[in-house]
Amino acid sequence: MEAVDEFEHGFGWIQEGFLQRCSHALVVGGDVWLIDPVADDGVDERVRAAGTPAGVIQLVDRHNRDCVAFAKRFGAPLHVVPHERLGPFEVVPIRDWRVWKEVALWWPAEGVLVCGDALGTIGYFHLGRGRVGLHPLLRLRPPKGLERLEPDVILCGHGAGVGV
Repeated sequence: MEAVDEFEHGFGWIQEGFLQRCSHALVVGGDVWLIDPVADDGVDERVRAAGTPAGVIQLVDRHNRDCVAFAKRFGAPLHVVPHERLGPFEVVPIRDWRVWKEVALWWPAEGVLVCGDALGTIGYFHLGRGRVGLHPLLRLRPPKGLERLEPDVILCGHGAGVGV
């Protein structure tokens, strides 16, 4: 596990490799929300130290990762591609296609945006232009829901975040 995205409202961890799968824990008043978590050494202890697990959120239908296992282990509800507000998070639709269902989380009070696949910071997302880019398959028809947001922090499902 490589720790990333350390900031006052949470932390992230990356499993190295081509896809650089990044998971996050957001802390809200002693509650910890896990987003697209991947199991790795030390993660459970880190989550428990941060607070009480309030829920596990899977942002992309095919991002099973270890969401079910985390929800069972912590006795927390699992929210797979949710459509309604969760705690302080607004749900922003990205895609609702038969083969691609994805939402993002927007935490307006803290200016934090969390994306599973829509935005990323690894090479094939940004192609050397800027620090964050759109998923290659979304470039021809970008998601409209993100346009209205002005995040201070962007946390991605692939690569380290921006603004942390």
